[in-house]
Amino acid sequence: MSELIPRVVVTGLGAVTPVGGTTDETWSALLAGRSGIAALDDDWAQGLPVRMAGRVTADIASQLSTPEYKRMDRCGHLALIAAREAWEQAGRPDADPERLAVVIGSGYGGLDTTLEQARTLDASGPRRVSPHTLTRIMTNAPSAWVSMDTGAKGGARTPVSACASGAEAISQAADMIRAGSADVVIAGGVDACINGLIISGFAQIRALSTRNDDPLSASRPFDRDRDGFVLAEGAAILVLEREDHAVARGADILGVVAGTAVTSDAVDIVAADPAMQRRVMEKAIAAAGLAPEDIGLVHAHATSTPVGDRLEAEAIKAVLGKQVPVTSTKSLTGHLLGGAGALGALVVVQALRTGAFPGTRNLEDPDEGMELNLSQETVAGLPARAGLANAFGFGGHSTALVITES
Repeated sequence: MSELIPRVVVTGLGAVTPVGGTTDETWSALLAGRSGIAALDDDWAQGLPVRMAGRVTADIASQLSTPEYKRMDRCGHLALIAAREAWEQAGRPDADPERLAVVIGSGYGGLDTTLEQARTLDASGPRRVSPHTLTRIMTNAPSAWVSMDTGAKGGARTPVSACASGAEAISQAADMIRAGSADVVIAGGVDACINGLIISGFAQIRALSTRNDDPLSASRPFDRDRDGFVLAEGAAILVLEREDHAVARGADILGVVAGTAVTSDAVDIVAADPAMQRRVMEKAIAAAGLAPEDIGLVHAHATSTPVGDRLEAEAIKAVLGKQVPVTSTKSLTGHLLGGAGALGALVVVQALRTGAFPGTRNLEDPDEGMELNLSQETVAGLPARAGLANAFGFGGHSTALVITES
């Protein structure tokens, strides 16, 4: 990469997931193999074909003021809490407000509020609809709230690219810094839509696991007996910064977003194109100025669907070979939809920092043809210096992020 183009470093991490209310809690759970997937005991879920999910169990209300809690959808709650954690770890950078930006992606935004207020309208009439409805349902609300919380005036963007949204947000943020339009960008992804509509919709296309009697073993990426993903909620946020800006203020550099790529399959609204999955990885590695053999680990998108996992495994093998350690932490968290790619990036940053790489749980019998370096157990002492995080979404959205050690 040209010396004229600044390196983009990571100076803060934040996470609110089904396995932890902070980055440290999430990371510890992933290394220990603790699952956050559980049965849905709510009355509204009892007639559904799928009755399990990965819910955030942290006390959200206690971390927000009463006005914040009332004015935001749960999607905004999770994003703001994760962003505040990342911002604090970064040392609350004293950046020019017009060179501080926010990019937080989401696949569905405030869908829970949409359904809730639609029910209120039908049952009680228009005067009972909340005055906060419109600002709670906006997909851009999480990025807007975070921009107001931090005073960011350099833009508050919201990529909406299904399950690639969070990864694409990180790619956009890195591009902003490399282009010279920002010094610091708070970036990541969030979704919070565990409801009957989303569950029914995914169930109708047979995308969800139906192991209702055994939620802990339901999400099984790459396993021969996988039967679909487990819906989850959560947020993951990174603070990205121009390297010289971070160095000048003495920030702790956690990692480097060395290269990113975003492509579109242009084939089908649901089915993925394996050729473009290969291509997006190749482009990200090239953008980082690296060769495939430089990649030491991969956080796969791998949601636990029969077709999707196979196509991604074939793409990873074609680009990197079969010896690179590969994992999918969705086996423990479930699928965070728009938050998934950002959580994958966070996992890669932590793995490169610590040398520990979480395993893919429930991987009891790797499917035929996978031929990847897969493990159920956490791998310690991994000597990787660069890692890859993949994220793919309906609509043919493909994003790959290459992250290197600091």
